Amino acid sequence: MQPLVEPFFDSVTSTLTYVVHAGAGSVCAIIDSVLDFDPKSARTATCSADRVIAFVREQHLTVEWLLETHAHADHLSAAQYLKRTFGGRIAIGEQIRTVQRTFQGVFNVEVDAAADGAQFDHLFAPDETFTVGALAARAIHVPGHTPADMAYVIGNATFVGDTLFMPDVGSARCDFPGGDAHALYHSVRKLLSLPQETRLFMCHDYPPPSRNVCWETTVAEQRRTNIHLHDGVSESDFVEMRTRRDATLSMPTLILPSIQVNIRAGALPRPESNGIRYLKIPLDLL
Repeated sequence: MQPLVEPFFDSVTSTLTYVVHAGAGSVCAIIDSVLDFDPKSARTATCSADRVIAFVREQHLTVEWLLETHAHADHLSAAQYLKRTFGGRIAIGEQIRTVQRTFQGVFNVEVDAAADGAQFDHLFAPDETFTVGALAARAIHVPGHTPADMAYVIGNATFVGDTLFMPDVGSARCDFPGGDAHALYHSVRKLLSLPQETRLFMCHDYPPPSRNVCWETTVAEQRRTNIHLHDGVSESDFVEMRTRRDATLSMPTLILPSIQVNIRAGALPRPESNGIRYLKIPLDLL
């Protein structure tokens, strides 16, 4: 059985959320949801997630999984909001503990963000198999962008997170704490060893002016035309290119609020004595 994939593009963060299911009335997984956040006012909103909710209700789907490909640095996760609405298990790769340990020091976070992964309902081991209703699925560990990145193979569809972008955009940066361009190269080769016809779904798209936003490609297309990682690109050439390119990139606008929330499985910090929640901004660190 092959999955149906419904994409939701958030233009503010260039993020794709996916609902993966087998048809109306079936079980589904929601991948990489978005909680809206205005960095100027620090206000949250649920417009992006509400679009997903409307679709799930229209199709009479049962949410089994709320999957995160990694602890995103460019948007806040809406997993907790969706779980309150539908239930389901929030899941990520087990190496999220490494990311939590790294950012515990950055943010000096309190006990509700302990580095044990317990904030998530399930932590996937590398190559762990699972199901989305009648759909067979597998979690693949694809480190490089972060130590904890996962890709999810569901039927003939693979959700690659921030390993690959569309072929004319290339690959994800590797200069965040714990990132590793060598590891990303090997992660991508692992993904591109899947069958040629495998559908690959991107976590983001940053299109050049010559085309509209796209999010689906194939293993064959990536191997043939990816500007950073097409067949024939050596590990050393990729690492040299990625290191040089990363040195020119500024930090994502939402990295500081996003990471604090996403290592908590999308939970906001606890209210302080005045009833207000606060995010921390470390000075002169990143």
